[in-house]
Amino acid sequence: MKVYLVGGAVRDFLLNLPIKDRDWVVVGSTPKELIKKKFKQVGKDFPVFLHPKTFEEYALARTEKKFGFGYTGFKTSYSKKITLYQDLLRRDLTINAVAQDKNGDFIDPVNGIRDLKLRLLRHISKNFQDDPLRILRVARFSAKFAHLGFIIVNKTMYLMKKMVQNRELSFLTSHRVWNETKKALVTQTPHVYFSVLKRCNALSILFPEIDYLYKINYFLFKNYNLGEQFLFSLSSFSKNNFEIDLRFSFFCQFLVYYNFFIKKNKNFVYKDIFKDILIKNMLSRLDVPIFIRNLSVHIANNYFFLHNIFSESSYNIILLFNRINVWRNPIIILKIGVLSDFCIFFSKCKNNCKKNKIGIFLKIIFFILNSVSVKFIIQQGFTGLWINQELIRLRTFVLDIYRLRIFLII
Repeated sequence: MKVYLVGGAVRDFLLNLPIKDRDWVVVGSTPKELIKKKFKQVGKDFPVFLHPKTFEEYALARTEKKFGFGYTGFKTSYSKKITLYQDLLRRDLTINAVAQDKNGDFIDPVNGIRDLKLRLLRHISKNFQDDPLRILRVARFSAKFAHLGFIIVNKTMYLMKKMVQNRELSFLTSHRVWNETKKALVTQTPHVYFSVLKRCNALSILFPEIDYLYKINYFLFKNYNLGEQFLFSLSSFSKNNFEIDLRFSFFCQFLVYYNFFIKKNKNFVYKDIFKDILIKNMLSRLDVPIFIRNLSVHIANNYFFLHNIFSESSYNIILLFNRINVWRNPIIILKIGVLSDFCIFFSKCKNNCKKNKIGIFLKIIFFILNSVSVKFIIQQGFTGLWINQELIRLRTFVLDIYRLRIFLII
């Protein structure tokens, strides 16, 4: 039995990047032998085991043969006769097909080290197109390594386009799509992920809401569309904001602008419903976690209110706080403030956004309003529904006083 370090750990080591997880390939062994050595089996489709001490993943060398559609239509073979080379050749990209033995020597059957030096993302063989998930993986690796200068080889991009034409993406589950998307969103350049999907025509299938932005002209520039502005803004926003819920909620804001750029319609209620359906459909289709979903819905539904908050009444501001339930989840007001302070069209509105510190205003009024005591209201004899009504009245009064003082100072 021989054990080799493979995949991302070897790739990141050669790129002088921090290694997060280490995966191993076992050659010349069987499941029974590993179980005898107290390895715990976790794989169902193919044998993957956890080391009894390190809990790192050890997989038996295997080969895969396509027999159906999608990413599940594979027949997996594993035995003592499967070699390391055979296992490496089944992988997606050359940079992921480098192994390292116990002596520190590298096994590189497809010139992955060369492509690492040349900063190229290259498929290993035509078998690359057997798995539609690889389209998302290449897009994610492009986002992960864009700051290092990596680009996709033309032949690889051609295969990705061909896979899209063959409708292989329709076999991907929402879990798989979201899993790759969330990994891309936490990279240094998440906008590259969507750019690659656009180039291979996968964006219209996986994210039709975003793809439609490319059909809407951006009124501030000639020959410029909202799709390009989306990539530009996401890139700028991501430089200082790293949380996944902030980044995902940020591009949900673009769907709000369907209200302005779709064909004029006097029925404004229809427009708002159209916007809400787009956002909710995308969130449910991707199976987005609830903490990201809540922030996305709040920022999208209240986008225009927040950007006009200085002219809104104190009563309406308090109703907004009640709707998003900031009293039980104060952190959400901080995140909404961050999103509101970054204007989507900041290239033309940068100076104006600096004047309107929405985030600071939201934090100040939250602390002011949270100081209003419910116990005091109960002590005054209010009960039942009257408690909430009196709480809103007092908060409105306190906020009006604060805003009046600020106005007089200014």
